[in-house]
Amino acid sequence: MPGMGQGLLANNPIVVAAFQHALRLQVLVVGLLFLIIFGAWLARYVVTHPDVVDATPNLCTPTEPAGRRLLRIAFGLLWILDGALQAQSAMPLGMPTQVVTPAASTSPVWVQNLVAHGLTTWLRHPIPAATSAVWIQVGIGVLLIVAPRGLWSRSAGAASAGWALIVWVFGEAFGGVFAPGASVLFGAPGAVLVYALAGALIALPERSWSGGRLGRWILGGTGLFFVGMAVLQAWPGRGFWQGQATTQATPGNLTAMAQSMSQTPQPHVIAHAVSWFAKMDAQHGWAINLVVVGTLLSLGVGLVVVAFRWRPGMARVVVGLTALACLADWILVQDMGFFGGVGTDPNSMLPIIFLVASGYLACVRPLVAPAQNQEPSDAPPRSVALLNALIVVGALGVILFGAAPMAVAGINTHTDPILTEALNGDPGQTNQPAANFNLTDQVGRHVSLASLRGRAVALTFLDPVCTSDCPLIAQQFRVADQMLDPKSRKHTVFVAIVANPIYRAPEFVTAFNKQERLNGIPNWLFLTGSLPALQQTWAAYGYQVQTLSAGAMVAHTELAYIIDPSGRLRARIGSNPGADVQTAASLSTLLAQQMRAVLPQ
Repeated sequence: MPGMGQGLLANNPIVVAAFQHALRLQVLVVGLLFLIIFGAWLARYVVTHPDVVDATPNLCTPTEPAGRRLLRIAFGLLWILDGALQAQSAMPLGMPTQVVTPAASTSPVWVQNLVAHGLTTWLRHPIPAATSAVWIQVGIGVLLIVAPRGLWSRSAGAASAGWALIVWVFGEAFGGVFAPGASVLFGAPGAVLVYALAGALIALPERSWSGGRLGRWILGGTGLFFVGMAVLQAWPGRGFWQGQATTQATPGNLTAMAQSMSQTPQPHVIAHAVSWFAKMDAQHGWAINLVVVGTLLSLGVGLVVVAFRWRPGMARVVVGLTALACLADWILVQDMGFFGGVGTDPNSMLPIIFLVASGYLACVRPLVAPAQNQEPSDAPPRSVALLNALIVVGALGVILFGAAPMAVAGINTHTDPILTEALNGDPGQTNQPAANFNLTDQVGRHVSLASLRGRAVALTFLDPVCTSDCPLIAQQFRVADQMLDPKSRKHTVFVAIVANPIYRAPEFVTAFNKQERLNGIPNWLFLTGSLPALQQTWAAYGYQVQTLSAGAMVAHTELAYIIDPSGRLRARIGSNPGADVQTAASLSTLLAQQMRAVLPQ
C-alpha cells in the first residue's frame, strides 16, 4: 500500500526551507536586540573606563572572582555555541528522531515514556520548537556574559541551571545514567548536567567564592566523581574490557563507540584520529581500559588530595593532567560532540575542563572578603545601573523571544500541517468545476455532488477492507471535523468514496464506519455504488485503483480534495498518513485549515 512505512527524513527540503525561513525572519528581531545589547555594553565600557578617552579616575566596579568569571564566560559561550548548533537545518526533525529517541532507547521504559511525553510539543510543532531552542540557549549565553555581577548575574546562573536540567531530562534522557554501559568516556552523566552545576555555582552569592573553600569543594567533588566513574569503568560485564578480537566478534562498548563516531561526517583529520583509536581499542581493549581506569582513579584521588591538602605545585600538575586527559577523550571518543549535522553540544569533557579550571582559580585567586568597617564599593553610578538594566533587558528579550513560541506551541494540541506537507507536498491549489458523482451513502440514500451544493466538501477515496492507511485517513477526517467550530461544521461535509472494485457492497461500508466510530458523525458520508459508477468517479478525479493479487485490499492513490460550496475544486491534498502518529495528525490540521479557507467568512 502507498505510504506504508514511509517516514520523514531529517533533511526533508520542505521542513528545512520552512525552518531556515523562520530563522531568517527571527534574526531581524534578534538583531535589533543585539544592537541594543552591544550599544549599551559599549556605552557602559566608556563610562566605567573613562581613561580610554581622558585621564580621569577609573570608575570600574570591584573585580569579579576569577573562578566565577571563567565559569560565567565559558558556559555563556558554550550556550551560544549550543544555540548555533540548534540552528542546523536537520534539527526540526533530526533532534527528536536522531538525538533524543536514540539517547533514551537503552534506558528503562519509564525513562523512554517520560522522554516521549516531553517530546510531544516538539513532534507536533517542529519549526517553532527548533527555533525556540536556538534563541533560548543563545539568550542564556548572552545573559551570562553581559551580566558580570549582582542579582541579574546570579539570575542568569539560575536560568542556565534550570534550562540545563530540562534538557538533561528530556533531551539527554538523564544523561544515560539509567542505561547499561554508561561511561564518563561517552558523556555520562550528561553534558548539560555539568552546565546545571556551573549555573548553580554562578547563582551562589558572590561571598561564597571568598577564601577558596568553594574551589576546593569543586575540585574534591570532581575527584570523587572520577573515582566513581573509574569503578563503573572497571566493573566486570559492562563491556569495556574487551576490544574486538576478530572481525566477526562483537566489539566492546568503547570500540563500538569509537567506530561509530569515526563514521560521522567531520574533518578528515579528526575522523582519522578517532578511527585510529577505534583500531587500537579493538586490538588491545583490555590494556586500554586498564589505562582508562587507572587514569580516572589517579586523577580522582589527586583532585581529592589537592582539595583537602592544598599544595599549589601539585594542584597545577593534577589540574593540567586532568585537562589533558579530558581533551584526549573529547577528541578520540566523544569526537568533539558536535559533528554530523545533529550534534547539539560539544559533549561533557570540555565543560568538565572549565569546571575544574574554575575550581583551581577559585583556590589560587579567591575573592578577598572586605573588612567589616569597609564601605561597600560595588554600587555602580546611576548611569552605569541604567546601562546594565538595558543590557539585561536586551538579553532577556532574546530568551523570551525564544520561549514565547514554545509556550504557545505547548498549549496547541493540533499538529502543524508542515509534517503532512513535507511528506505529500504542498496542497495543489486550483479553481475549476469539480466532477459530479451519483452514488449511495451508508444508509442507502442517493448522494450527488450537486446535492451537496452550499456546503464545503472534503472528499477522499477509501478501501473499506483496508487495515493500513485507510483507517488512519478516516480518523484524520473525523478529527478535522472536530477541529471546526459548530457554525462551520453545519456548512461542511466529509465524504469518502469506496476505492475497492470487489468489496464495495453497503455491508462493507457499514462495517468500516462502525469499526472506525464514524457512525455518530452527522456530516460524514461513505459512498458506494455500482462498479461502472465507481469507475467513472475514479476516472473523473484521476484516481488510480489497482487490485492486488491477494484479492482483498487494493493499491490506490492517496489524495483528498477540497470542494467549495459552489461546487468548484479548490485543492488537492496528498493524504498519505506516513509512518508515525504525528505525521498522520498533521493531515487533520491541514484538512481543517483548507476547509476553513473555502467557507464564506
